[in-house]
Amino acid sequence: MKKFKINSTLAIFIAMIIGMIAGCIFPTFMVKTKFIGDIFLRLIQMTVVVLVMGSVIEAVGSLKRGEIGKLGGKAFIGFTITTLTASVFGIAAANIVKPGSGIHYVGKLTFNVSTTNQNITEIITNFFPSNIVTSLSEGNTIQVIVFALLAGIAISLLQEKQSTNKYLNAVKSINEVLLTIIKIVMKTAPLGIFSLLGWAIGNYGFSVILPLLKFLAAFGVTATILLFIFLMITSAVVKVNPAKLAKKLLRMGVVAFTTTSSAITLPTKMEDSENKIGISRRVSRLINPLGMSLNSDGLALYLALSCLTIAQFFHVNLSLQQQFVVVIMSTLATLGTVVVPGGGLVALAIVLPTAGLPIEGVALLAGIDWFSGMFRTTLNVIDDVLVALIVANSEGEFYRDIFDEKITADEFYTKGN
Repeated sequence: MKKFKINSTLAIFIAMIIGMIAGCIFPTFMVKTKFIGDIFLRLIQMTVVVLVMGSVIEAVGSLKRGEIGKLGGKAFIGFTITTLTASVFGIAAANIVKPGSGIHYVGKLTFNVSTTNQNITEIITNFFPSNIVTSLSEGNTIQVIVFALLAGIAISLLQEKQSTNKYLNAVKSINEVLLTIIKIVMKTAPLGIFSLLGWAIGNYGFSVILPLLKFLAAFGVTATILLFIFLMITSAVVKVNPAKLAKKLLRMGVVAFTTTSSAITLPTKMEDSENKIGISRRVSRLINPLGMSLNSDGLALYLALSCLTIAQFFHVNLSLQQQFVVVIMSTLATLGTVVVPGGGLVALAIVLPTAGLPIEGVALLAGIDWFSGMFRTTLNVIDDVLVALIVANSEGEFYRDIFDEKITADEFYTKGN
C-alpha cells in the first residue's frame, strides 16, 4: 500500500483553509499574529530583486548575439495577446453580469491614492536607472531588468572572446545560492500563509465581501475561464496533456493566490517552470522575471471589469467607443505596475479619469482589494509560465523528459544538456 504523503502544494492549501477558518473563529488573535506572515513575506522579498537581476543576467549572458531580441520579441507578443484578451473579457463579463447594478454601498466614497502626473516620455525615461544601487534598494524591477539586460549583453560579448566566461559562472553561482535560500524559506510557507489568510479574514471579515460578492464572483469566474482557455491553447500548441500541465502549475497558483504578489511567487514560478514543466533555464530565467513586470493580464481583467462596475454603480452609460478606450487603457496601465499587493488600486485610479469616471469609485473596491488580488495574481503568474512554455517549445527548449518525469532537472543538466 502506497504511503500517503503531504507535498508542499497540499500543505499550503491546507494552511490556507485552516487560516481562513481561524480568521473567522479567532479574528483578534489572527490580526495580532500577522507578524508571522510578514516575516515570511520579508524573507522571500529580501532575495527577489537580486534574483531578478541575476536570472536575467544569466539568461542573456548565455545567449548568442541577436538571440535576445528573438526571445524577447516572442515573449512581448505573447504578453500583449494575453493582456488584450483579458481586457476584452473584463468588458464582456461586466456587460453580461452587470456587477455594479444593485450594489448597496454604505461607506463614504472618499479614498486617497497617489497617482502619477508623468507624461509618456517621463514614464519611459524612468525605465532607465541613474543608480543601480538605488534601484535595487527601492525594488524598482523595471530599472533592475534594464541594467540586467545590458550586463547580460556585456557578458555575452565577453564570452565570444574567451573560451570560459568567469563572469557568467560567477553569476550562476550567486543565483544558485539565492535559489537555495528561497527553498529553505519556502519550508515555512504553510505557516506564513496560514497567518496571512487568517489576518485577511480576521481584519476584513466576510461582511466587506458581501456587498461586492457579485463583482468578486464575476471576476473569479472570468479569470478561471481565461486560465482554462490559455491552458488549452498552450497544451494544444506544445502537445501535452492539459490535466498534467495544470497539476504542475498548481503549487505556484496556490502561492500566488494566497500571497497576492507576483514578486513573492517568482522563485516558486521559476523553480517549477524548470524542474516540473521542463522549460529550459535559459528561457525561464529570462521570460519569467520579464513577465513579472511586463505581463499583468490579471490586472488588465480587473481594471476593465472594475471600470464598468463603477460606471454601473454611478449610473454612467459608457458607449462602445468609451469601452474600447477602457480596453486600451487597461492594457497600457499594466505596464510596469508595482508587483506587490495594492498596486491594483493605483492603476485603477489612473484609468478611471481617462474613462470619464469619478476617481471616488476606487473606494468602492478598496475594501476587497486583497481578495480581488488573489485572482489577479494567479492569472498573472500562470500566464507568464504558459507564454514561457510556448516560447521554449518554439526554440526547441521544452524538455519533455522532465515534463514526463523520466528524468529530474538536476540529472538532465548534469549530463551536460
